[in-house]
Amino acid sequence: MSSQPLAVNVLLVDDLQENLLALEALIRQPGRRIFTARSGDEALSLMLEHAFGLAILDVQMPSMNGFELAELMRGTERTRTIPIVFVSAAGRDMNYAFQGYESGAVDFLYKPLDPHAVRSKVNVFVDLFRQRQELQAAQAELQRAVNMRDDFMSLIAHELRNPLNSVYLQAQLRRKMLAGARPPDPQAMLKMVERDERQIRSMVRLLDDMLDVSRARTGHLAIVPGSFDLAASARAVVEAIQAQAEGSGVSLTLAAPQALPMVGDEFRVEQVITNLLTNALRYGQGKPVAVTVGTREHESEAFVSVRDQGMGIAQADQERIFEQFERTDGVSQIAGLGLGLYIARQIAQAHQGRLEVRSAPGDGAEFILSLPLPT
Repeated sequence: MSSQPLAVNVLLVDDLQENLLALEALIRQPGRRIFTARSGDEALSLMLEHAFGLAILDVQMPSMNGFELAELMRGTERTRTIPIVFVSAAGRDMNYAFQGYESGAVDFLYKPLDPHAVRSKVNVFVDLFRQRQELQAAQAELQRAVNMRDDFMSLIAHELRNPLNSVYLQAQLRRKMLAGARPPDPQAMLKMVERDERQIRSMVRLLDDMLDVSRARTGHLAIVPGSFDLAASARAVVEAIQAQAEGSGVSLTLAAPQALPMVGDEFRVEQVITNLLTNALRYGQGKPVAVTVGTREHESEAFVSVRDQGMGIAQADQERIFEQFERTDGVSQIAGLGLGLYIARQIAQAHQGRLEVRSAPGDGAEFILSLPLPT
């Protein structure tokens, strides 16, 4: 919830300008926007343009009195729930008040107005409106969380089913080979084992991502700082992924200094670079991917840039993709939970660094990990 109170619109309706000015002076305070109208028609126009937490209506108005305006408000969906307080110069006649309550009033104020009573009653209705708005916001956030949970469970089931099915089918095939009259081909068996290992690594990585998200949300993401060489780390990741890139027909290049001493968690930093490279291969549409490692001496920073030439990312999506379970539009056919960039940014921030993206649709994307140089 925001620490700033929600601004509440209050509508004052009276045909006399001096009455509007006096009432506005009584109830104006920070966090309220006061609107005034000198006729029922003007009031209805304002209510169609703005959402009001309270309407204070003078009863005795020409053309359309307060009771008639209230009945029109109750007959319109947009204005039906606005609390109405009537202001009347008539005496405290019960029949007169009863007509007002029948028209939908929640309270009456009588002239001459008691300043303390006016302020107290307006405060009550403004507070109630704020509480109702906050409750609606909380309900919307809760519904978003429920939807996110359901989407997450669906994604998990989908992401785990494919590798599990593959491992199961490979196991059945091996059973048939072992039951056959001829001994199984060792090379064929080795290829099956390698496929199993890839699928199992995929599932382990998925589970590790889920654990990292849980740790990051509770502030327990493990960071073990130490001295390491950022250039060597980038080379190691590129070498590990080179075979995957070649298998996809992607040219993967690295530009880095001989050495770049850093202090941080080498495993976690390599995890970020691996994630960025994996994404570049997924979304780069088979085009070249370039990795650059260097320093910005004037900012006392080291950086790792991963640049692809794929579909690019719209400006509106460039912050959203760093949230949990979020991915850029139009990539639902590509595997993934949308956790990698969230985890990568958490790791960058845990190193007092940052992870940013520069991109435009159709112009590829560049993800830049920036880390402070050791002092």
